[in-house]
Parts: sequence; C-alpha cells; structure tokens
Amino acid sequence: MEFDKVKGLLQEHCKTELGKQMAGELRLHTHIDYVRTALQQAHEYKQLILLQQHFPNDFVLNLRRELRLLEIQGSVLTGEQFMQLRKLADNMSSIARFFDADRKVTYAGLYEVIAKTYYEKKIISLIDEVLDEAGQVRDNATPELAKIRMSLFRKRTELRRVFDRILGKLQKQGYLADIEESFLNGRRVVAIFAEQKRMVKGILHGESDTRRTAFLEPEETIQLNNEVFSLERDEQREVYKILRTLTAQLQQYHSLLEGYHDILGIFDFIRAKARLALDINGNYPTLVPHAQVHLVEAYHPLLLLYNRKQGKPTIPVNMSLDKDHHILVISGPNAGGKTVTLKTVGLIQLMLQAGLLVPVHPTSQLGIFRQLMIHIGDTQSLEFELSTYSSHLKNMKHFMENANGKTLFFIDELGSGSDPNLGGAFAEVIMEELARKHAFGIVTTHYLNLKIMAGKVKGIVNAAMAFDEENLQPMYKLIVGKPGSSYTFSIAQRIGLDQSLINRARKLVDEGHFRLDKLLNKAEQDLQKVESREKELQKLLRENERLKKEYEVLSDKERVQQQYNILKLQNKIREEEIIYLKDMERKLKQIVAEWKRTDDKQKVIKQAEALLFRRKEKAINEKIQKKVQDKFEEIKGDIKIGDRVKIKVNNQVGTVTALRNKNAIVQVGNIPITVKINDLVLVREKQKVE
Repeated sequence: MEFDKVKGLLQEHCKTELGKQMAGELRLHTHIDYVRTALQQAHEYKQLILLQQHFPNDFVLNLRRELRLLEIQGSVLTGEQFMQLRKLADNMSSIARFFDADRKVTYAGLYEVIAKTYYEKKIISLIDEVLDEAGQVRDNATPELAKIRMSLFRKRTELRRVFDRILGKLQKQGYLADIEESFLNGRRVVAIFAEQKRMVKGILHGESDTRRTAFLEPEETIQLNNEVFSLERDEQREVYKILRTLTAQLQQYHSLLEGYHDILGIFDFIRAKARLALDINGNYPTLVPHAQVHLVEAYHPLLLLYNRKQGKPTIPVNMSLDKDHHILVISGPNAGGKTVTLKTVGLIQLMLQAGLLVPVHPTSQLGIFRQLMIHIGDTQSLEFELSTYSSHLKNMKHFMENANGKTLFFIDELGSGSDPNLGGAFAEVIMEELARKHAFGIVTTHYLNLKIMAGKVKGIVNAAMAFDEENLQPMYKLIVGKPGSSYTFSIAQRIGLDQSLINRARKLVDEGHFRLDKLLNKAEQDLQKVESREKELQKLLRENERLKKEYEVLSDKERVQQQYNILKLQNKIREEEIIYLKDMERKLKQIVAEWKRTDDKQKVIKQAEALLFRRKEKAINEKIQKKVQDKFEEIKGDIKIGDRVKIKVNNQVGTVTALRNKNAIVQVGNIPITVKINDLVLVREKQKVE
C-alpha cells in the first residue's frame, strides 16, 4: 500500500527529533476516539495555517541529553545548557498564552495536548536570577562572587598599568619583537628578541619556532599574575558552586520540563500532519462508529503528488461499502486502474486510522476497522518453496479463517496463478465465504464467473474501470454497478494483430463466454455515450441557468435604477422644503424681534401676513387651479395604471404608471412622483364644444 512512503513524507515536515520519531513509528489505531482526536488536531492546525495565524511552537532543539543529566543527583549543567532549558520553558509559556478562553474552545483538540500540564514561572525566574542573556553567571549571583570579581577587576587593572609601563620601557630600549606581547600558560608575557632575553629580568615561558623571539614574564608582574590566577581559580570554583546549586533547584522541575519537551515534539508532529494535508489536499471526513467506506472524490496521495509534478490530472474515486453492499468486485482491462483504485481506498483507510487527514471530500464517511487484510502482487516464496498460487491460497485461508464484520480486505487478481477454470472456482468459493462472514473488501479480477456471481450473492457488487475502446486508452474512472469487459479481442484488433489469428482465438473460446464479454463491451461503450450526452445536457442547462441569472441581474439593476431616480427626486423636493422652512423660521424670528422693538404693531402684522399667506403665490395657485379646471373635469371611479389623475396638493395632472399598495407612481411631465392614492383625483379632458 506504500504507507511507508507516506510516513517518509510526514517525516520530512518534522523539525524536532521527537516529531520525526513519532512519524517513523506511526501506527494504526482501532479506537475511534483516538482517531477522532488525532484528525481534529491536524485539522485545527491546518486551519491555523490557512488563516495565517502563528502558533508558537518554534522550539526545535533536542534536549534529551540535558534532561537526562538534570535527573542525575549531583550533576552540574553549563550556562549554555541552562539557556536551552530556559528557551524550552519560554516556548511553553508562549503556547500557554496562545490558548486564551476563546481559543481553548475553537482549538479544543490542540488544547488537549497541554490540558493536563501547567506553566511554571519559577523555572525562568530561577535561571534569570543567576544567568544573563548570554548564559554567563551574573556578578551579583552571590555576594562571594561579587567580591571575587571586584578584586579580580582591580588586580587586572593594576596588572595592565604595570605591563603597559614595562612595554613602553622595553620599546624604548629596542628589545620588543614585532608582536610585542602574548599569553602563554594563562599568563601575560612580553615578546622580545631572543638575543636580548638575558637583559630582562623575569621568567622565560618559551620561544618561537624560529627561535628568534622569546616570551618572557617580567619580574614586576609575576606576583600580580599569581594573584590574578588565584582569583580566577576562586571565580571558577564559585561559578561551579552556583551552577551546581541552580541544577539542584531545577531538578524538582525535571518531570515538568520533560513534559514540555514532549509537548513541543507532539505539536511539531501535528504541524507536520497539517503540512502534509495541505500538500495532498487532505481533509477531515466524517467518522462513523460502524464499519463503512463512503468515498467522495478520493485521490491516491502519492499519485496526486506525482501527477501534479508532471502537470497531469488525477481522476478521483467515488465508491461506497456498507452493510448491504460490502464487497466490491472490480473488473476491466489490464492497466485500466483496477489496482490503483484498490490501493487508493486501502491507503486512505490506513492513513485515516493512523490519524492523518486524507485526500477526500469532507462529505466522505469512513468507519474504523479492527482488521486490515491485504494481498497484492506476486507472493511466491523460495524460502518456503511456495509457488505464487500456493502462497495465494495460504493467504486466502488466513482471510477466510479470521475475517469478520470489522474486517476490511484487499485482494488483487483473486484466483490468479492457476488454471482459469479451477482457479475461478476456488475464487468463487473464497468470495462466498468472505461475504458470508460480512467482511468488507475490494477484489480485482478478470474471471467471468466472479462477475456473474456478484449479481447473485448478497452483499457483492460489480464495478468496472471505464475504457475508451476507440483510442485504446484507460479512463481511470470507476463505474459501480456493472461488470467490465477485458477488451481482449478489441485490443488485439486495434494493435493490428492478424484477423485470422483473432478468429482462431475466438473459436477456442466458449461462445457464451465470448458473447457475454462482447455484451459487456457494448454496454460499457453505450453507457459512456449516455454519460457524454448527459454531460452535454448538463452543460446546456448550466448555460441556460447562467443566462437566466444574468437576465435577473440586469432586471434588478434596471429596477434599482428606477427606484434610485424616484428617491433622488423625492430627496430633492425634501431638500427644497427644508431650505424653505429654515428661511421661514429665520424670517419669523425677525418679525418677533421687530414686534418687541416697534410701536407700529400694524406694520408688523402686515409683514407676517405677507410672509405666511404669500398672496402672490396664492394667486398663482389659483390661476393654475383655474387652468386645470378649464381643461379637465373630475370623474368617479377606481384608479388604475394608465389613468389621468390630479394631485390634490398642487393641482398638477399626470398619468399613473404603477400602483404599489396604497401609493401610486404618477408621471408628471418627465418626472415620476410617488403619491398616496387618497391624495389623487381621477380626471379626464373636457370635450371641446364646436
């Protein structure tokens, strides 16, 4: 089934040693709750990646050695090792902060990984009290270390001043070599010409390879060097003591740190599963508690990746196995895709029960099987002196003895390797026994008797791989419900084999057998034609639906535009009314103010009357009303679309273009106006008297 190749792809996405180990040791599970949790975790991490949300599992160091050392009493970790443990704890802190109240619910599967642990702040606090960012012990880690380092600083400063003075003196005397000074045996020395070494008092520590330069510790710095060396030893002892104390303090958190290390490895493994799912279009199908395989648009993951690199399409598999139809017999020509289809179903089931997202449509439904039995390829054994057929029968014996309703089996070329008639008979018996035990499975075969029995034995269903007879090309499409032809004679004719040889071969075949294969051939080609015409019809229906939607969109746009124009006009009228009312308010305020100021009240009353009653406008309205009365007369009746009506408010006459509940759209000139029906009067033109 090439499950090992899937594990290899998974390992490539792992960054931590634990993650790679988990991928390499990936195994199948038969407990549905475990499988559901594993799938949910991979699915949630995949969603995080798709949503471009950062999950803080960046720690990739392998700290197994440090953690084992921490467990040993009396052990001492270095500053660098402590800083690595600090990074581990800090990464765990980031993960704990990531799971706020909302994310604990949204990503419940991922949260379950850390649900039983906790983050301990004291770990980082203990390390930070002793070490700085570079992993060096701080000066104030203990009072004794602070005292030693202060003394060491002073002695080194004094030593540097004395040494610089000596260098200046020797320089003037011309004794110094080109490099001037160096460090030997942990002590600061001057480099002088070898012939001058007896001219300078001190301890000779060595000479250069050419023996032209001697390295001498001046007499004046010997005591200072001794004191510095002694203080450095004191500093080392105090640092060792501090690190030993810190190691002992952290030993109480050993189990917690080891748990952190495992958690980060688990999250790395989950991330790898999510990355693999993105590569192969893996999804989270529906898990069912009973034995079932319902695949929608299922792809072989390895074939999908290969075809993607080659720029080729991959044909998905759609099939179902349930309690009523639990064995699928796939027939068809060689190289038609039978084995690939069988391996697609098998590998997807293996991946699912290993907790990996699988390349199927999310509406697919898959159950959990207790046993997976696989028999594919040539299984002859030289070691046990078994022929292909002997080995085949041995495996079939195991299948029949151990299969049950929780078994999913895969048999490629059932009955092959023996006499067709005898092998076919045994194959039929094997199929009947597996069907009787309610086992689920897929079988590929060329045997005609197995194609026939599939329609007779309860639970067994025929399926065929589609084949393009005209072009002699497999279509790699599974058709469930009918057996397939082997296209033996068709392929022979298409490749140009002599017709006389084909005819001789036909005579050697049982006539009924030949007619049945030919009938299957014709039925399959007719079905392909029907499917082709159905596709064309569906294409036309989709085109018709598209045109319908386009028309509806255009119609809606036109309707919206009309409504927009009406609202625009109404808003314009409202704006004019608001301007008018504001102007009226301003003028009335002026009149009130004038009333308070002046004694000529009569004058103010005339101004108010002129403003409120607008005699001039009143006269104009009366003129318009008279004009309308001269031309139109009011009549009784219900208002309908197309009627001439008069608007009571302004005496304007228009035509009704639409009725909407209690409102009407009246076209007055080029302007449509929405008016309540109660504010309209039905009119008609007066007839001219000759």
